[in-house]
Amino acid sequence: MASPPTSEPVIELRGVEKHYQMGDTLVKALQGVDLKIFPGDYISILGPSGCGKSTMLNILGCLDQPSVGQYLLDGLDVSKLSDDDLSQVRGKKLGFIFQSYNLIQQLTVVENIEVPLYYQGVSEKESREIAVELATRVGLGKRLDHRPTELSGGQQQRVAIARALSNNPSVILADEATGNLDSKSGGDILEIFDRLNAEGKTLILITHDEAMSQRTSRTIRLKDGEIASDRRREEKVP
Repeated sequence: MASPPTSEPVIELRGVEKHYQMGDTLVKALQGVDLKIFPGDYISILGPSGCGKSTMLNILGCLDQPSVGQYLLDGLDVSKLSDDDLSQVRGKKLGFIFQSYNLIQQLTVVENIEVPLYYQGVSEKESREIAVELATRVGLGKRLDHRPTELSGGQQQRVAIARALSNNPSVILADEATGNLDSKSGGDILEIFDRLNAEGKTLILITHDEAMSQRTSRTIRLKDGEIASDRRREEKVP
């Protein structure tokens, strides 16, 4: 097991809990989670249904806030930010890849990749240059004007990956990113993730797939809203 990096964490959770009121019952989806994620980490977060994976994703992705505790993202305490401020943080620091792709059907490949840049106020010329470069990088350089309905599932997920990269995020969060893909397309997407991590990107993969933990350099297992184990390996298994 490798020693933790000596750099400052890009993400730090301190005593984070998330509570939901279900009728007369208080459900504790996360309980006292302490976690540090470092630049360049390649993490799979696993656990059975109901263990807190989705809640963890929502907290890490600034889609929801802790009921208790602190969340530091690049040193900024985002635990108590307003919805508008959280939206700004998401747009600047985080990239999302979802199982269902979440592409806009009326837009082309390059236009879908440009969407986050539009909200960040990037000029049309610069946005187009970034989008074309990223589309080419994920193997879609000849599909720039295609719409999602003209693409396979694997190609749509490549668009989603390029879109997630468009704002040069501190962290990429992938939620069951290969869940809707056949084994060949899923393997291709995982190879892209491997390359991104090799280039220094911080990736967090939320998954139920045990095989995923064999690719990542760090595996976090959740159980009943707590971290049951957190293991780091010296080398990833290809």
